Order: sequence, then C-alpha cells, then structure tokens
Amino acid sequence: MSIREYAIAAIPADGIGIEMTEATIEVLGALQQRFSDIRLNFEEFDWGSDYYRKNGSMMPADGLKTLEPFDAIFFGAVGAPDVPDHITLWGLRLEICQGFDQYANVRPARVLPGISSPLRKCGPGDLDWVIIRENSEGEYSGIGGRTHRGHPEEVGTDVSVFTRVGVTRIMRYAFQTALSRPRKLLTVVTKSNAQRHGMVMWDEIAAEVAEEFPDVTWDKMLVDAMTARMTLNPRSLDTMVATNLHADILSDLAGALAGSLGVAPTANIDPERRYPSMFEPIHGSAFDITGKGIANPVASFWTAVEMLKHLGEEKAADALMRAIEQTTWAGILTPDVGGTAGTADVTSAVISALLDSKVQRKSVG
Repeated sequence: MSIREYAIAAIPADGIGIEMTEATIEVLGALQQRFSDIRLNFEEFDWGSDYYRKNGSMMPADGLKTLEPFDAIFFGAVGAPDVPDHITLWGLRLEICQGFDQYANVRPARVLPGISSPLRKCGPGDLDWVIIRENSEGEYSGIGGRTHRGHPEEVGTDVSVFTRVGVTRIMRYAFQTALSRPRKLLTVVTKSNAQRHGMVMWDEIAAEVAEEFPDVTWDKMLVDAMTARMTLNPRSLDTMVATNLHADILSDLAGALAGSLGVAPTANIDPERRYPSMFEPIHGSAFDITGKGIANPVASFWTAVEMLKHLGEEKAADALMRAIEQTTWAGILTPDVGGTAGTADVTSAVISALLDSKVQRKSVG
C-alpha cells in the first residue's frame, strides 16, 4: 500500500484557536486510522500574541520561509484583548495570506443537520452557499496613513486598491467555483453606485469574464441590498463573490444565518499552488469562552475538510464531513447552537462516527 504523506504547519495562535487546533489534530488522527494510506505530519508553531509579548512580533522575520515547504497551513485564531487588533492581524494572518498570495478566500456556509437557522423556515438545503472573498487587495491593501497626529486636523486614510489583474483572477475563480456546483449560479457583489471607480471596474470585469462561462447564470447586487437578500431569500443564492471587506462582512452574516460562527470554515487558497494554502475557522479567538471547554469545534473540523479537499483527499474529506453531520444530526451540540455538549463531547462523537463504518455508509439529513 502506497502511503501519501503531507506536511502540515499548525499555528494554534490565540484563545480558543489553541483548543480547536488540538481537537482537530485529534480528529485527524482518527481519520488516519480509517484511511491508513494517508499520513498527516503536523509541526506546531507557537506564533501569536504570546510570541508577540515575548519577542515584539507575531512571528519570526523568516516565518514565511519556514512555512513555504509545507503542503498546507492549519491556523487556529488570532487576537488578544491586550494586543491591538491591527498588530495581531497584520503581523500574522495577513502576513501569511499576502506573503503567499492566497488571493482566494473561500467560505462555505450551509445549515447542517440538527442545527437551526435563526431564519424562519430555513433548514438544510435552503441555505447552501459558497462566498468567494478577494483576499489580496481591495480595502485591506494596507495603503494609507495618518498625519497631524493628536491635532484637531488629524487625518487617517485607508486606500482601497483594485487592479485589473486582481479582480480578473478572483472573478474567474468565482465563475469556476459556480460552474463546479450543481446550480451553476453566481452573484457578484459590489457597491458601484457609490464607489464609482474600483467598483465599476468590478462590474465591467465581471461582464467580461462571464463571457468565458456561458453555462453559469449570474447576476449582481449592491452589498447593502445583498444583506436583505441573504436574510429574506436565501434559496435564491448559491455562489457569491465580493471584495475583501464586503465578503468579510457578508461571510460572518452567512455563518450567523447558518446557526453560528462556530460552524463556519475558511480556506485561504493560492489557486496556482505556488505556496501552501492556509485553512482557518471564522470564529476568532473568543477569549470570553477560552478555557471553558464549550467552544464549538465544528468550524475547525469543517475547515479540516476543506484542507483535505485541497490536498486531493476527497474520500477522506467526505468521510469527515459525514461524521460531522452525523454528530450534529444526533443533537450533540455546543451552547452556541442550542446544545449542552462541550468541545470534548463533540470531538468524541465525531471520532466515533468517523470510525463507525455503518455511519459512513448512510447519508444524513
């Protein structure tokens, strides 16, 4: 039997990210018992807010060089109450995303079996989306500054940068994603009525790229109207693409509408596979529940599913997703989705379902 080995860099970072990464590595250990031809070799890095307090930076200066040989990066969560958010974000997560040109941020969202959406009459199948977020430029380009600090006339600027190359490649990725899904439906989200330069360019490039994908049905929405459509008519949507900021906000809304940010995964992809891609749950460091044993690990487990898919291990990814769904369907849920189970309970249930061949042969929902 030929064994396929993968080197995975684990960066638990802060807050519940540490607990979720530990639980996910445990689940992936069970996965390797079921799929003995897969070997995931994790190497953990202690980068994050604790590292910053000791060293004055979120990661070493040669951090990207250290990560480059890995097949994938599994990221926990970053952020701490006593470290400014712009330091934690720009010093670690965005440093990796931009340094490795992970320009496609992919965020699936759907209502899992056994979990209730806050939307009336919304269940499995009514909300099944993929949000594609441009992940390299736009509102998070990092261009801007502050002048006249401390004076009444102080000015702070953040410049949104949109390039034809950047918009075209994310638009093409979004159309390709839509084409791969059963409904072949894409919604392009902008704010071109008010942002008359960059966003108008988004609209124009969307129309150009659409000509390459005649089998994809597409429409476009202003971002404010999109929030209403997501809540009032979720079934009308499937794949969506938006700017760095707009998709960041809309994907949090999507996670909440699917039941909780605790079930929302993310993949930061370099589609050309020049560098390792990075996989992380959406939920953040959540220091208010850190150490209480009640954080929802489903987002982290689902993130591992996305990582396995990227590595080409579709059968293993499907098996893990079925185990997650079996667990939620059985009502083994953490408090954020209306249950009483703890992190360890959900982890144990997913492992049991994963190793139970009878569970793996039947669909859920």
